[in-house]
Amino acid sequence: MLQNDAVTMLLRRGVLRPMPQDNLIEELTEEQVALLEQSLRALREQLLKHLEASSQSAAPVALDQTSVGRLSRMDAMQAQQLAASNRRRTQARLEQIRAALKFLEQGEYGACSRCEEPIGFRRLQARPETPLCVACQGRREGR
Repeated sequence: MLQNDAVTMLLRRGVLRPMPQDNLIEELTEEQVALLEQSLRALREQLLKHLEASSQSAAPVALDQTSVGRLSRMDAMQAQQLAASNRRRTQARLEQIRAALKFLEQGEYGACSRCEEPIGFRRLQARPETPLCVACQGRREGR
């Protein structure tokens, strides 16, 4: 009882702030899991199409300077490097999606891979393949 009075006093003075209920992250419902699974599958298809469409732009640039000038060739090389970098990022995200779908099949989807707490529906809506909750992601990024 004495402890509750002390907490109440600190809350009134503004030393402590009440935790909003929004910070409490609940387990995903079946409907939320189904919606996120749909998102993951659609995103996987979209990224696969993107990889297929971008395969030519990441191809090596021809060395023949008779058909293309030196500056044009340098521009083409820069564009090729950018396309290759985008493809690597897309492939990495696709791998995260595959892992998330595997976790979904195993019934482990939605739990942070570091702290094992629920990730939260709003975060998963924004990035359904994420393996980390906001707090663990922040620590990973050094925030």
